[in-house]
Amino acid sequence: MRRSLLTITFLVFSFATLAQQACIQGIVLDAQNVPLQGATISVPSLTKGTNADTDGTFLLCLEPGNYQLEISFVGYKAVQKPVSLAAGDSLVIQATLNEDKTLLAQVTVVGKRELGPARAGEFRVTSKELANFPAATADISRILATLPGVVASNELSSAYSVRGGNFDENLVYVNDIPVYRPFLVRAGQQEGLGFVNLDMVSGITFSSGGWQSKYGDKLSSVLNVGYKNPVEQAGSVNLGLLGGSAHVEGVSKNDRVNYTAGVRYKNSRYLLNTISVKGQYLPRFADFQSLVSVKLGQQTEAHRQKISILASYAQNRYFTKPESQEVEFGTFGRSFRMVAAFDGKEVLDYDIYQTGVKWTNTWEDKFNLDVIASGVYTAEREYFEVEGAYRLCDVNNDPTSDEFKDCVVVLGVGSNYHYGRNKLQATLLNTESRFSARWNDHQLTEAGLGARKERIEDVLNEYIFQDSSGYASTTDRIWAENLVDGYHVTAYLQHTIFSRDSIHILNAGVRTAYWTVNGQLLVSPRMQYVFTPAWSRKTAFKVAGGVYQQPPFYREMRNRQGVINRDLKAQVSYHALAGMDYAFQMNGRNFVFFSEAYVKYLDRLVPYDIDNVRLRYFGDNLARGWAYGVDFRVNGEFIPGTESWFSLGLLRTIEDIGGDTLGFIRRPSDQRVTLGIFFQDYLPNDPSVRIYVSALYGSGLPFSAPNNPTYRNFFKGDEYYRVDVGFTKVFSKKNEGKIFGGLKSIWLTAEILNLLGAENTISYTWVKDVFNQQFAVPNSLSARFLNVKLSGRF
Repeated sequence: MRRSLLTITFLVFSFATLAQQACIQGIVLDAQNVPLQGATISVPSLTKGTNADTDGTFLLCLEPGNYQLEISFVGYKAVQKPVSLAAGDSLVIQATLNEDKTLLAQVTVVGKRELGPARAGEFRVTSKELANFPAATADISRILATLPGVVASNELSSAYSVRGGNFDENLVYVNDIPVYRPFLVRAGQQEGLGFVNLDMVSGITFSSGGWQSKYGDKLSSVLNVGYKNPVEQAGSVNLGLLGGSAHVEGVSKNDRVNYTAGVRYKNSRYLLNTISVKGQYLPRFADFQSLVSVKLGQQTEAHRQKISILASYAQNRYFTKPESQEVEFGTFGRSFRMVAAFDGKEVLDYDIYQTGVKWTNTWEDKFNLDVIASGVYTAEREYFEVEGAYRLCDVNNDPTSDEFKDCVVVLGVGSNYHYGRNKLQATLLNTESRFSARWNDHQLTEAGLGARKERIEDVLNEYIFQDSSGYASTTDRIWAENLVDGYHVTAYLQHTIFSRDSIHILNAGVRTAYWTVNGQLLVSPRMQYVFTPAWSRKTAFKVAGGVYQQPPFYREMRNRQGVINRDLKAQVSYHALAGMDYAFQMNGRNFVFFSEAYVKYLDRLVPYDIDNVRLRYFGDNLARGWAYGVDFRVNGEFIPGTESWFSLGLLRTIEDIGGDTLGFIRRPSDQRVTLGIFFQDYLPNDPSVRIYVSALYGSGLPFSAPNNPTYRNFFKGDEYYRVDVGFTKVFSKKNEGKIFGGLKSIWLTAEILNLLGAENTISYTWVKDVFNQQFAVPNSLSARFLNVKLSGRF
């Protein structure tokens, strides 16, 4: 009885004390409305404060009185806000911090936030740059392609490779939830919309190597996309010749629920009419996505919890009836022409359902627990039956001849018949718990445990029949019914130490993984270190290294004959990289110069060939290899008020396949030189008229002749170069805030895609002449194209 009376007395006293206090709740954003997780909110006179949560929100309760509130975040200019509080008040504020591009020499590290300068191999891009990027499709890979170390040389696809890796070696997260690409896509024009909806993005973080243990088990890169945490009602509508999109976002009146949702539609029919194969194209791709976040219970400094639900459905339909193709290739001294006629059709259908639930708990701004459950179901069907009859001839290159550019000698005639009936169903279920603890202002521990269930059913039935003068043969015959059913279990532990002046930041951790199919246990230690000396012109030095092991997924396990290798071991990459960020000023504007050198030793590799965007694996751990190079990037305000950048990457990647006599040869992703540019400008006297330029250059990739291992990756393809430019006129009335039925602004954009009319090659068709010699006939990507878009934002 006495204990109960004491408890009741304590509770009454606690509630009375709380009633005498006043609370401040709010959100901290950057200039692009991106939430600043871990921003510090403090009252210097009381030495009391708190930190912003993952969505930028915070809650701080104080005694009644007048205070000077200071809000700060590393890399941003701090702001002060005077507040006057009375007993029982509940004040709501929004703070916007502007970026300070000088690297701070001394900062106080508080909370579990992403602190200090970007880590080794890491880049950050805000939603402001994403919204204005000129590209054939509004896909995030177009932006990534302008970053150093990234190759995305197919404007029709969302696939990209990083520092000598391939498309399957990249991790992609949306709000910490893993997302996946379709399995059966062979060509970029068959690919639908990439998962990431740019209308819903607040910012991205991309790491091209040396990332932390908390991220998953892939060899090449990590892309972590943050979807918006809205603070007001807003939305957009976009219409163009290649499709359209619309999205809405908002927050409930009681500030407990916020949401963002978007729908997209893509019809690339007009763009596909510019590729080399002419025919009837009927591509239709659409998707819907939503992210809803709900604050649970009473939000106090002692405990906050929230649940976020991500849902997505993508429907993709691709139908084509190819009709003809005419390609001229060769050299100035001798050129050839192939003319082909087709009969048949290709049909590709796939539906992908992806969803994820994230439950977040925060205690005293020191401990955080995330529980994530997600799932993916995909049903894909690939039917094709196409016969192509071709004629190959020599072309007269003599401009003085009456037969200039005519076929003078027929070298070969024949036909190729491609048949396929392929079906795939895949179910992937993930669950993961992540815990972080801030022991003091200078130490942060993070740990996690996860499991994944995967079940993939695949039916393959395809072959190629070739008929030409003197021979007829059936090649690439595949008939298989495969089932992969297993569990992955993963765990990680990492610890970060910050020096009191933040001159030193050290992160070290280890990640483990186990797969029931091959029974292999993986242990992967990793480390990062950032040193920021207190120089007048701020510089950050970074080093990182570790072991990155990729457990086999279905595509690596299946060889060219469709046979599954269940004993396939994880591919492994040993990363070592060192770099520097250097902040400087030019003409009174801030810039950052990035440079990084890296080397990767690759073991237990599964060799593969690239055919358009399809990777054809050998299905066995046959090779070892190396990848090494340097990356450079300069970004800043080349034009006041805009962000532009220039990137340069130099790479060499080689492999040695055991059992052959070739030694080290070029890997299929060995693109020696890449250059990426994104530049923004506007009229000096009228900033509402803007121009955006994206330019890419890549040296030639290696390729192989079919069924000839002696000359594997022996041939060098043509260089890739492309320039896209967009012109935008913005209509708005800042004094009234709204125009035309509630719209805040209207954007009219004209884009010239592939401005230089480059005939970039994506793959090769091999044909034979009467002497049984093989010729590689290039298949080109899209030609110059004018796109017009109309966007409204409200």
